[in-house]
Amino acid sequence: MASFLARVDPELRPGLEYSFSFPPPTSLAELLAFRQNAEAPAGAPAMPGITVSDHAADGLALRVFTPPGPGPHPAIYWIHGGGMIAGNIALDTPYCAALCARTAATVVAVEYRLAPEHPFPAPLNDVVAGLNWLFASAKALSVDPARVAVAGSSAGGGLATAVALHHRDAGGPPLAFVYLMYPMLDPSHTSASAREFEAIPTWNRAHSEFAWTCYLGGATADSPYAAPARARDLSGLPPTLIQAGELDLFRDEDMSYASRLLQAGVPAELHVYPGAYHGFELNCPDSAVGSQCLQDRDRALVRALHGVPSPELSIPTPMEGSLL
Repeated sequence: MASFLARVDPELRPGLEYSFSFPPPTSLAELLAFRQNAEAPAGAPAMPGITVSDHAADGLALRVFTPPGPGPHPAIYWIHGGGMIAGNIALDTPYCAALCARTAATVVAVEYRLAPEHPFPAPLNDVVAGLNWLFASAKALSVDPARVAVAGSSAGGGLATAVALHHRDAGGPPLAFVYLMYPMLDPSHTSASAREFEAIPTWNRAHSEFAWTCYLGGATADSPYAAPARARDLSGLPPTLIQAGELDLFRDEDMSYASRLLQAGVPAELHVYPGAYHGFELNCPDSAVGSQCLQDRDRALVRALHGVPSPELSIPTPMEGSLL
């Protein structure tokens, strides 16, 4: 089989520079240095017509991105990535502003506590509380509570999956949609892609095992809220879009989860992008495959939240680089 680098789409190779310069951590010392290097971009680009406001709910920080025009708007509840051990809403502000503009939906981003200082269930409790706040504040935010999607990438995708399961089990208001970008679902690392991508320069098995150890805090991963791949019953979940790269450690666990959603009667759409690695659409958004990925995301969200077949409401916007 060809090497990892030989299999990467040529347009995506420049995006690997970030991983070579700032490799993800595999120890606590590396984690501290990584967090210090991962700073939010100065002067995040202003998006015409997008209003940004910060809120607090019982100590939980949330940032709300509101599109122009009269509400109520649909909403996307965004959960950032970072392996459960890094990341914040400041880093994801350019992404959320662009997502708001491209989908004409209010985006609510949540600042959850990070492991290992705050292992499971603290991060999950935070994102559950943030989603409950969104529904409770729907009128004040001019949000339509019948059109709320939960979304996230990587670790945020794993938390979004866990939140959807928890929300269903708690009998919360129905969610309209779930969007998962290469979600982090399975701490066992037994899939073929987890074994294949053990030492690649992007997020690999060593990075993932360290992150899961930090997140679980020595506990087992029996709870599906901790490790959504362990969930036995996926029935009753919202329609879901899952995206992953061909060269992503999480590829096979994501494909398995999509298959299980379909088997449970949940409408699910799966895209696996050839030659793509973890974070490709963030590092190289103008590449053919990166652009296609973002268009597929926008199309699915607009269709689910606005009831129209294509993202005619969207506008092209720049993206920022990947955290991990």
